[in-house]
Amino acid sequence: MFVRTEATILHADLDAFYASVEQRDDASLRGRPVIVGGGVVLAASYEAKACGVRTAMGGWQARALCPDAVVVPPRMKAYSAASKAVFSVFRNTTPLVEGISIDEAFLDVAGLKRLRGEPADIAVRLREDVLREVGLPITVGVARTKFLAKVASAVAKPDGLLVVPPGGELDFLHPLPVERLWGVGRVTAERLHSRGITTVAQVADLAEGRLVSMLGRAAGHHLHALAHNRDPRPVRVGKRRGSIGSQRALGRRPRTAEDLDAILLGIVDRLGRRLRAAHRVCRTVVLRLRFADSSRATRSHTLPEPTASTQVVLSTARDLLAGAMPIIEKQGITLLGLSLANLDDENAIQLTLPFGKAPEGSLDATLDDLRERYGAAAVTRAVLLGKDQGVQVPLLPD
Repeated sequence: MFVRTEATILHADLDAFYASVEQRDDASLRGRPVIVGGGVVLAASYEAKACGVRTAMGGWQARALCPDAVVVPPRMKAYSAASKAVFSVFRNTTPLVEGISIDEAFLDVAGLKRLRGEPADIAVRLREDVLREVGLPITVGVARTKFLAKVASAVAKPDGLLVVPPGGELDFLHPLPVERLWGVGRVTAERLHSRGITTVAQVADLAEGRLVSMLGRAAGHHLHALAHNRDPRPVRVGKRRGSIGSQRALGRRPRTAEDLDAILLGIVDRLGRRLRAAHRVCRTVVLRLRFADSSRATRSHTLPEPTASTQVVLSTARDLLAGAMPIIEKQGITLLGLSLANLDDENAIQLTLPFGKAPEGSLDATLDDLRERYGAAAVTRAVLLGKDQGVQVPLLPD
């Protein structure tokens, strides 16, 4: 197994991306608290974050925390254009770029020392190039592993640079709170805290079997490895994603079963188009829920064969939602999302001859063609007419 001797992995992450684009394009917003999105916070500038405003928070709560904030509507085309410009800078820095989302990526700069200098120098120039060419602040973490580079960028935010030197990784990592470990969300953090475990060092001190017994096999092995900075994953170029998803923040007002079904319909239609446009099929449908008390839950079902059919995915998603309705009615719901996982290329489907009926997927193909030609709103379901389908967040191409 290849072991890096130098810190040559960069994690580059744009700061408060949507809000930074708004402040870049409107000089009157610079230095002021900015909230992108009205009903639900899509992004907040660091000035707004200092007041306690967070992404996915209800708009009324955000304005109560930060009454001086300027609320602006999202401009997804502007964010998409800025993302493309930033990724162009990334690829001009190194050909080894692995996009994580539209505002962050891993870059491998091993082998560039003679051309571009030390990794830290490359990171400095990368930040300068993004600011000069795109006008946005970006934070960069540099380390020997992808995990630690991402942790370093998070610690260095906003608008910073942090290099974790070889040999000093555990000295940097171990004092950090357990929430810095990938995979430690609210529920896992509460389990660890209830046992008096609050730092990464305390996780590292536990035997792997002990962590497995506390958190389960997958989570236990995962956190034990990360707590010792074991992450052999390379930066991969052109890797296709293993899942796609979409979600809708709902605020805190009550939602009927009919409301949720309409929202689910819109999400499934969007995901079906994305799936077929990428020539992919899925095997697993995952329903994601966030409740009024901020707790989360998932429900999933794996299909007997891969599909790209909107109707198959919708039927499965509806069954999952129906099964979750009792807890939704009891606890309230603030977010509804869906992910399609276990993706494969479309040629994974065993073709069959369509005797006596139109081939499955022919309706999907026709609707996709109409929407591609005349716009996403050219054809819609009657139940969705006049209803807000939420913001379409720009995504990295698959």
